[in-house]
Amino acid sequence: MKAVIQRVLQSSVTIDQKIVAQIEQGLLVLVGIEDADTKEDIDWLTSKIANLRIFGDENQVMNLSVKDIKGEMLVVSQFTLHALTKKGNRPSYIKAARPEIAVPLYESFVHQMEIELGKKVQTGQFGADMKVALINDGPVTIIIDTKNKD
Repeated sequence: MKAVIQRVLQSSVTIDQKIVAQIEQGLLVLVGIEDADTKEDIDWLTSKIANLRIFGDENQVMNLSVKDIKGEMLVVSQFTLHALTKKGNRPSYIKAARPEIAVPLYESFVHQMEIELGKKVQTGQFGADMKVALINDGPVTIIIDTKNKD
């Protein structure tokens, strides 16, 4: 499981010219799922994201998590995070999980994130053509891969 975490002042998802999810200060999380991902990956990753200390404290030192600031979260599925680009110029997405595997894992990820945060998490729509807007704060962007926990 891979995630791109962006600290945002605001973010939204639009589908068919209609805003379906919107947050203010918090995190936009793009998550990619592969066949080998498990409940353990979900538990580790949701805990890591919820507790990442990437928000400024009173001294503007990144010491606070999204939980500490009572921020919001928007989670968007993104299979392209598993693009293989070694050969040629057209990325291969063979490592990305098929919907029958990815959807339940994605839904479990969102549910576990809501437990971690103690509040509702906004989401995009799995498999939809989404337009994701954001104002990246910092910018702060972190990439985490559960297969590389170093």
